[in-house]
Amino acid sequence: MTANLLDYDLEGLAAFCATLGEKRFRATQLFRWIHQKGARDFSQMSDLAKSLRDKLQGHARIEGLPVISRHESADGTIKWLFDVGNGDAVEAVFIPEDDRGTLCVSSQAGCAVGCRFCSTGHQGFSRNLTTGEIVAQLWFAEHFLRAHLGKGGERVISNVVMMGMGEPLQNYGALVPALRVMLDDHGYGLSRRRVTVSTSGVVPMMDRLGDDCPVALAVSLHAPNDELRDKLVPLNRKYPLAELLDACNRYLAHAPRDFITFEYCMLDGVNDQPEHARQLIELVQRHGGRGVSCKLNLIPFNPFPASGLLRSPQQRVQAFAKILSDAGIVTTVRKTRGDDIDAACGQLAGDVKDRTRVGNRIAQQRTVMLKPVAHDATAKETRGS
Repeated sequence: MTANLLDYDLEGLAAFCATLGEKRFRATQLFRWIHQKGARDFSQMSDLAKSLRDKLQGHARIEGLPVISRHESADGTIKWLFDVGNGDAVEAVFIPEDDRGTLCVSSQAGCAVGCRFCSTGHQGFSRNLTTGEIVAQLWFAEHFLRAHLGKGGERVISNVVMMGMGEPLQNYGALVPALRVMLDDHGYGLSRRRVTVSTSGVVPMMDRLGDDCPVALAVSLHAPNDELRDKLVPLNRKYPLAELLDACNRYLAHAPRDFITFEYCMLDGVNDQPEHARQLIELVQRHGGRGVSCKLNLIPFNPFPASGLLRSPQQRVQAFAKILSDAGIVTTVRKTRGDDIDAACGQLAGDVKDRTRVGNRIAQQRTVMLKPVAHDATAKETRGS
């Protein structure tokens, strides 16, 4: 079986080239051809010796993921569905903005965490992606977009967020080499500040990432107390909020940014009341006596039938944001992008065979109602506004 060179970071590629009797600088040349120029065919690599090209033909390949479908939103968002074999598919999303181009990348076929509000989690879990399958999403998207948008050799993707299907830190061994490809100046040359790993709170792996490959970190918080978070993010039962926030502070010692982004999906009547906002302020400003340096990103929920949940009305989201901002917490409300192609946050589902019965377990959870708190009299508004 030939080696897929998308599976290697530069160190791994240098080790592979050494097995062919080639020096390190050949690996660097090869790495540039693959990632900077998008080459698929060794015969295109004109500055490599013919003897090396011949060796590569017999021992290696550059194999991306077959594209099942591509959907383009009215707002310019593009979603791809990639075939990862054995009946499974994963999704990646490109989000263009005036000052950046962001690619949302998947790390697993499905997800075993089973968050109540996440479409991927309701699909269950099939398997981890390989490093090459993670990198292939960026490799394909970058070079497709250069041609599609008429950019020539100009880089299109400036930011990568590991916020697609899966929990990245539960696929740590494949994730870190993929991050190194993204960061390498001979690869995509992305800044550590512009590569973000999102986690639901796998505390031991947060510590390892801080040591091995610190990039920007986003933590899926979604609740201000353990009782509610246990129901929304089941991993909280293993790593409760106190442990999670301690890990966030440890990560900040290594992080390229001086804050952690907390993601907070706004769920109608579940976690969106003024009392929840006040609990959230207490949590992030008082934890451990010094709080956690953070930014809060409020995410409008994208409803899907299996969740049994609804999106918080816009007025309530804005009122919630104001309470946080007035307390001195940097707070943003995420724009909804790609809604018309189901490419928005929490909607990536692909086609996953549930081999762990997560879907059945979540379905059973729906019989346990998440009791809404009483609406604050100052926060009344017309539903759906």
